[in-house]
Amino acid sequence: MLMQLVVNGIVVGSIIAMGAIGLTMVYGILNFANFSHADFMALGAYIAFLLNVTLGLNIILSFFISIVITGAIGVLLDFLVWKPMRKKKADLVSLIIISIGIALIIRNGLIFFWGGGSRHYDLPVLKGTEMFGVIVTYNQIIAFGTALVFMIIVHYLLKYTRTGKAMRALSDDIDLARISGINVDKVIQWMWFVGISLAGAAGVLYALETAIRPNMGWFLLLPMFAAVILGGIGNPYGAIVGGMIIGLSQEISTLFLPSEYKLGVSLAIMIVVLLYKPEGIFKGTKI
Repeated sequence: MLMQLVVNGIVVGSIIAMGAIGLTMVYGILNFANFSHADFMALGAYIAFLLNVTLGLNIILSFFISIVITGAIGVLLDFLVWKPMRKKKADLVSLIIISIGIALIIRNGLIFFWGGGSRHYDLPVLKGTEMFGVIVTYNQIIAFGTALVFMIIVHYLLKYTRTGKAMRALSDDIDLARISGINVDKVIQWMWFVGISLAGAAGVLYALETAIRPNMGWFLLLPMFAAVILGGIGNPYGAIVGGMIIGLSQEISTLFLPSEYKLGVSLAIMIVVLLYKPEGIFKGTKI
Protein backbone atom coordinates (compact mmCIF):
# COMPACT_ATOMS: atom_id res chain seq x y z
CA MET A 1 0.00 0.00 0.00
CA LEU A 2 2.76 2.44 0.96
CA MET A 3 4.82 1.73 -2.15
CA GLN A 4 1.75 2.22 -4.34
CA LEU A 5 1.20 5.63 -2.77
CA VAL A 6 4.88 6.49 -3.24
CA VAL A 7 4.64 5.69 -6.96
CA ASN A 8 1.45 7.75 -7.27
CA GLY A 9 3.11 10.58 -5.35
CA ILE A 10 6.15 10.61 -7.62
CA VAL A 11 3.95 10.89 -10.70
CA VAL A 12 1.74 13.63 -9.23
CA GLY A 13 4.80 15.39 -7.81
CA SER A 14 6.51 15.49 -11.21
CA ILE A 15 3.41 17.11 -12.72
CA ILE A 16 3.18 19.66 -9.89
CA ALA A 17 6.89 20.37 -10.34
CA MET A 18 6.42 21.11 -14.05
CA GLY A 19 3.72 23.65 -13.29
CA ALA A 20 5.67 25.12 -10.38
CA ILE A 21 8.72 25.81 -12.57
CA GLY A 22 6.83 28.37 -14.65
CA LEU A 23 5.22 29.88 -11.57
CA THR A 24 8.54 30.40 -9.81
CA MET A 25 10.20 31.73 -13.00
CA VAL A 26 7.59 34.50 -13.22
CA TYR A 27 8.18 35.41 -9.59
CA GLY A 28 11.96 35.24 -9.96
CA ILE A 29 12.00 37.65 -12.92
CA LEU A 30 8.91 39.87 -12.49
CA ASN A 31 8.54 39.52 -8.71
CA PHE A 32 4.82 38.79 -8.55
CA ALA A 33 2.69 35.71 -7.94
CA ASN A 34 0.67 34.80 -11.03
CA PHE A 35 -2.59 33.31 -9.71
CA SER A 36 -3.76 32.51 -13.25
CA HIS A 37 -0.87 30.11 -13.85
CA ALA A 38 -2.73 26.96 -12.80
CA ASP A 39 -5.69 27.75 -15.04
CA PHE A 40 -3.34 27.64 -18.02
CA MET A 41 -2.86 24.00 -17.09
CA ALA A 42 -6.58 23.46 -17.58
CA LEU A 43 -6.48 25.49 -20.80
CA GLY A 44 -3.68 23.31 -22.18
CA ALA A 45 -5.62 20.17 -21.30
CA TYR A 46 -8.75 21.43 -23.09
CA ILE A 47 -6.83 22.54 -26.17
CA ALA A 48 -5.39 19.03 -26.41
CA PHE A 49 -8.92 17.65 -25.94
CA LEU A 50 -10.19 19.83 -28.80
CA LEU A 51 -7.43 18.61 -31.07
CA ASN A 52 -7.61 14.96 -30.04
CA VAL A 53 -11.32 14.32 -29.62
CA THR A 54 -13.06 17.01 -31.68
CA LEU A 55 -10.59 17.19 -34.57
CA GLY A 56 -9.40 13.59 -34.32
CA LEU A 57 -5.67 14.23 -34.14
CA ASN A 58 -3.24 11.82 -32.54
CA ILE A 59 -2.79 12.47 -28.80
CA ILE A 60 0.97 12.98 -29.13
CA LEU A 61 0.53 15.57 -31.88
CA SER A 62 -2.30 17.16 -29.89
CA PHE A 63 -0.02 17.36 -26.85
CA PHE A 64 2.74 19.27 -28.62
CA ILE A 65 0.38 21.57 -30.52
CA SER A 66 -1.43 22.42 -27.28
CA ILE A 67 1.89 23.30 -25.65
CA VAL A 68 2.76 25.73 -28.44
CA ILE A 69 -0.72 27.29 -28.48
CA THR A 70 -0.81 27.68 -24.70
CA GLY A 71 2.64 29.27 -24.68
CA ALA A 72 1.64 31.60 -27.51
CA ILE A 73 -1.40 32.71 -25.51
CA GLY A 74 0.93 33.46 -22.60
CA VAL A 75 3.07 35.66 -24.86
CA LEU A 76 -0.05 37.38 -26.24
CA LEU A 77 -1.23 38.17 -22.72
CA ASP A 78 2.18 39.67 -21.96
CA PHE A 79 1.78 41.95 -24.98
CA LEU A 80 -1.81 42.90 -24.14
CA VAL A 81 -1.72 43.01 -20.33
CA TRP A 82 1.57 42.52 -18.53
CA LYS A 83 3.81 44.72 -20.68
CA PRO A 84 1.45 47.74 -20.39
CA MET A 85 1.30 47.14 -16.63
CA ARG A 86 5.10 47.10 -16.45
CA LYS A 87 5.25 50.42 -18.31
CA LYS A 88 2.73 51.89 -15.87
CA LYS A 89 4.84 50.48 -13.00
CA ALA A 90 1.73 48.84 -11.56
CA ASP A 91 1.93 47.85 -7.92
CA LEU A 92 2.00 44.24 -6.74
CA VAL A 93 -1.62 44.20 -5.56
CA SER A 94 -2.88 45.34 -8.96
CA LEU A 95 -0.90 42.62 -10.72
CA ILE A 96 -2.25 39.93 -8.40
CA ILE A 97 -5.84 41.11 -8.90
CA ILE A 98 -5.36 41.12 -12.69
CA SER A 99 -3.95 37.57 -12.57
CA ILE A 100 -6.98 36.41 -10.54
CA GLY A 101 -9.24 38.04 -13.12
CA ILE A 102 -7.45 36.22 -15.96
CA ALA A 103 -7.83 32.95 -14.05
CA LEU A 104 -11.58 33.48 -13.71
CA ILE A 105 -11.92 34.39 -17.39
CA ILE A 106 -10.10 31.21 -18.46
CA ARG A 107 -12.04 28.98 -16.06
CA ASN A 108 -15.45 30.35 -16.98
CA GLY A 109 -14.55 30.33 -20.67
CA LEU A 110 -13.81 26.61 -20.42
CA ILE A 111 -17.14 26.03 -18.69
CA PHE A 112 -18.93 28.09 -21.36
CA PHE A 113 -17.52 26.04 -24.25
CA TRP A 114 -17.26 22.56 -22.70
CA GLY A 115 -19.50 22.59 -19.64
CA GLY A 116 -18.57 21.71 -16.10
CA GLY A 117 -18.42 17.92 -16.45
CA SER A 118 -15.39 15.66 -16.72
CA ARG A 119 -14.00 14.70 -20.10
CA HIS A 120 -11.36 12.26 -21.30
CA TYR A 121 -9.01 11.93 -24.24
CA ASP A 122 -9.68 9.45 -27.02
CA LEU A 123 -7.33 6.78 -25.75
CA PRO A 124 -7.63 3.02 -25.28
CA VAL A 125 -7.94 1.77 -21.71
CA LEU A 126 -4.82 -0.24 -20.96
CA LYS A 127 -4.27 -2.52 -18.02
CA GLY A 128 -1.59 -1.45 -15.56
CA THR A 129 1.63 -3.40 -15.12
CA GLU A 130 2.41 -4.97 -11.74
CA MET A 131 6.00 -4.59 -10.58
CA PHE A 132 7.10 -5.69 -7.11
CA GLY A 133 3.52 -5.61 -5.91
CA VAL A 134 2.93 -2.08 -7.25
CA ILE A 135 0.59 -1.37 -10.17
CA VAL A 136 1.98 1.18 -12.59
CA THR A 137 -0.28 2.36 -15.39
CA TYR A 138 0.85 3.25 -18.91
CA ASN A 139 -0.32 6.84 -18.38
CA GLN A 140 1.77 7.14 -15.22
CA ILE A 141 4.89 6.02 -17.06
CA ILE A 142 4.19 8.50 -19.87
CA ALA A 143 3.45 11.34 -17.43
CA PHE A 144 6.58 10.84 -15.33
CA GLY A 145 8.87 10.24 -18.32
CA THR A 146 7.57 13.29 -20.17
CA ALA A 147 7.86 15.49 -17.08
CA LEU A 148 11.43 14.31 -16.56
CA VAL A 149 12.37 15.12 -20.16
CA PHE A 150 10.87 18.61 -19.90
CA MET A 151 12.76 19.27 -16.65
CA ILE A 152 16.02 18.32 -18.36
CA ILE A 153 15.17 20.64 -21.26
CA VAL A 154 14.52 23.50 -18.82
CA HIS A 155 17.85 22.83 -17.11
CA TYR A 156 19.66 22.96 -20.46
CA LEU A 157 17.78 26.13 -21.44
CA LEU A 158 18.71 27.98 -18.24
CA LYS A 159 22.31 26.84 -18.04
CA TYR A 160 23.56 26.63 -21.62
CA THR A 161 21.54 28.93 -23.89
CA ARG A 162 21.81 32.67 -24.40
CA THR A 163 18.12 33.15 -23.61
CA GLY A 164 18.44 31.15 -20.40
CA LYS A 165 21.46 33.13 -19.27
CA ALA A 166 19.57 36.33 -20.03
CA MET A 167 16.67 35.10 -17.87
CA ARG A 168 19.09 34.49 -15.02
CA ALA A 169 20.51 38.00 -15.48
CA LEU A 170 17.00 39.48 -15.29
CA SER A 171 16.26 37.54 -12.12
CA ASP A 172 19.41 38.99 -10.51
CA ASP A 173 18.80 42.62 -11.49
CA ILE A 174 16.42 43.54 -14.29
CA ASP A 175 17.62 47.17 -14.49
CA LEU A 176 21.27 46.15 -14.70
CA ALA A 177 20.38 43.60 -17.39
CA ARG A 178 18.66 46.34 -19.42
CA ILE A 179 21.68 48.65 -19.10
CA SER A 180 24.04 45.84 -20.16
CA GLY A 181 22.22 45.58 -23.50
CA ILE A 182 19.82 42.68 -22.92
CA ASN A 183 16.49 43.01 -24.73
CA VAL A 184 14.41 42.75 -21.56
CA ASP A 185 11.00 42.63 -23.24
CA LYS A 186 12.05 39.83 -25.58
CA VAL A 187 13.52 37.76 -22.74
CA ILE A 188 10.36 38.25 -20.69
CA GLN A 189 8.29 37.05 -23.64
CA TRP A 190 10.42 33.92 -23.81
CA MET A 191 9.97 33.49 -20.07
CA TRP A 192 6.19 33.62 -20.50
CA PHE A 193 6.31 31.18 -23.41
CA VAL A 194 8.42 28.66 -21.51
CA GLY A 195 6.53 29.01 -18.23
CA ILE A 196 3.02 28.85 -19.71
CA SER A 197 4.01 26.05 -22.11
CA LEU A 198 5.17 24.00 -19.13
CA ALA A 199 1.85 24.70 -17.44
CA GLY A 200 -0.04 23.52 -20.52
CA ALA A 201 2.08 20.38 -20.73
CA ALA A 202 1.53 19.65 -17.04
CA GLY A 203 -2.21 20.09 -17.52
CA VAL A 204 -2.33 17.50 -20.30
CA LEU A 205 -0.30 15.02 -18.25
CA TYR A 206 -2.50 15.57 -15.20
CA ALA A 207 -5.60 15.04 -17.34
CA LEU A 208 -4.14 11.74 -18.54
CA GLU A 209 -3.74 10.68 -14.92
CA THR A 210 -7.17 11.90 -13.75
CA ALA A 211 -9.69 13.64 -16.02
CA ILE A 212 -10.17 16.97 -17.83
CA ARG A 213 -12.12 19.43 -15.69
CA PRO A 214 -12.47 23.23 -15.97
CA ASN A 215 -11.54 23.64 -12.28
CA MET A 216 -8.54 21.30 -12.34
CA GLY A 217 -6.19 24.27 -12.24
CA TRP A 218 -7.83 25.58 -9.08
CA PHE A 219 -7.08 22.32 -7.25
CA LEU A 220 -3.47 22.40 -8.43
CA LEU A 221 -2.82 26.05 -7.56
CA LEU A 222 -2.24 25.52 -3.84
CA PRO A 223 0.09 22.50 -4.26
CA MET A 224 2.12 24.49 -6.81
CA PHE A 225 2.45 27.48 -4.50
CA ALA A 226 3.41 25.13 -1.68
CA ALA A 227 6.07 23.58 -3.94
CA VAL A 228 7.43 27.00 -4.90
CA ILE A 229 7.62 28.17 -1.29
CA LEU A 230 9.09 24.90 -0.07
CA GLY A 231 11.80 24.87 -2.73
CA GLY A 232 12.60 28.58 -2.44
CA ILE A 233 10.68 31.28 -4.26
CA GLY A 234 12.29 32.14 -7.59
CA ASN A 235 14.32 28.92 -7.90
CA PRO A 236 13.22 26.47 -10.65
CA TYR A 237 15.31 23.65 -9.18
CA GLY A 238 13.76 24.26 -5.80
CA ALA A 239 10.33 24.11 -7.44
CA ILE A 240 11.16 20.65 -8.82
CA VAL A 241 12.23 19.34 -5.41
CA GLY A 242 9.29 21.07 -3.72
CA GLY A 243 6.85 19.60 -6.23
CA MET A 244 8.10 16.08 -5.61
CA ILE A 245 7.86 16.54 -1.84
CA ILE A 246 4.33 17.95 -2.07
CA GLY A 247 3.18 15.16 -4.40
CA LEU A 248 4.60 12.46 -2.14
CA SER A 249 3.26 14.02 1.05
CA GLN A 250 -0.23 14.41 -0.42
CA GLU A 251 -0.45 10.79 -1.52
CA ILE A 252 1.15 9.29 1.61
CA SER A 253 -1.17 11.36 3.81
CA THR A 254 -4.08 9.21 2.57
CA LEU A 255 -2.75 6.47 4.83
CA PHE A 256 -3.94 8.52 7.79
CA LEU A 257 -6.45 11.00 6.34
CA PRO A 258 -9.31 10.87 3.82
CA SER A 259 -8.25 11.86 0.31
CA GLU A 260 -10.35 15.04 0.59
CA TYR A 261 -7.67 16.46 2.90
CA LYS A 262 -4.85 16.36 0.34
CA LEU A 263 -5.04 20.11 -0.26
CA GLY A 264 -5.00 20.63 3.49
CA VAL A 265 -1.68 18.80 3.63
CA SER A 266 -0.24 21.18 1.00
CA LEU A 267 -1.53 24.16 2.98
CA ALA A 268 -0.09 22.83 6.24
CA ILE A 269 3.33 22.31 4.65
CA MET A 270 3.27 25.80 3.15
CA ILE A 271 2.36 27.39 6.50
CA VAL A 272 5.08 25.49 8.38
CA VAL A 273 7.72 26.45 5.82
CA LEU A 274 6.68 30.12 5.95
CA LEU A 275 6.85 30.06 9.75
CA TYR A 276 10.16 28.29 10.24
CA LYS A 277 12.08 28.46 6.95
CA PRO A 278 10.54 31.16 4.75
CA GLU A 279 13.56 31.18 2.42
CA GLY A 280 12.81 27.57 1.44
CA ILE A 281 15.12 24.62 0.94
CA PHE A 282 17.30 26.51 -1.54
CA LYS A 283 17.01 29.81 0.33
CA GLY A 284 15.02 31.52 -2.40
CA THR A 285 17.99 31.86 -4.73
CA LYS A 286 17.23 33.18 -8.19
CA ILE A 287 17.12 31.42 -11.55
